[in-house]
Amino acid sequence: MPHEHNHSHCHDEGHDHDHDHDTNDLGPQDSLYSYIDRSNVVALNANNPGEIVIKPWHERTDEGKSLESDADDQMIIRVPFTGSVRLRSVLLKTGPGDRTPSKVQLFANQENMDFDDIEDKTPTQELDVAQGREVGEYAVKTAKFSNVSSLTLFFPEGQGADTIQIYYLGFLGHWTERKNNPVITVYETQANIADHPKVQGTEGNFSSPQS
Repeated sequence: MPHEHNHSHCHDEGHDHDHDHDTNDLGPQDSLYSYIDRSNVVALNANNPGEIVIKPWHERTDEGKSLESDADDQMIIRVPFTGSVRLRSVLLKTGPGDRTPSKVQLFANQENMDFDDIEDKTPTQELDVAQGREVGEYAVKTAKFSNVSSLTLFFPEGQGADTIQIYYLGFLGHWTERKNNPVITVYETQANIADHPKVQGTEGNFSSPQS
């Protein structure tokens, strides 16, 4: 009988936690806050550094600190992660009212983009931002954000006011350490190429006695 009892636990061995479940299940345990390289977050055209709106989960509704665009209603926030992230959704608290961005464009793994670069690039995904006092959760196409080391958010325009304002920016998903597999694959490919001349040389040895 003990074997049957153990058997009931076998579903725990699977990667159930890795499968995409309904975003309604997401919560503090899925927050990527601790995996953001916060000292290297950059906000462009902002009235102060961007790190202050990337807050711990329990401060997501706090309005004590915010980020406002400076010269116009555009802003870029660059967010590097400390590993590889599979992004599930972006959390935003913005506004109020006309100071809400009309949309946000997400760019995965595009380092050091500024306003000049961004005009020529196609976003990985674009999301419309709704007005409201709550923290909005915006689900992304996980397949396009399955191996993200940095995320650039571009807010191209507001909803009427001269500036946009952001109170909170957060991310939900899964974090893994950066994998070394791609590097190993490259070495294997190079090794295979190096092997071919040896094979040809061996054939030459076989034919030499007949010449």
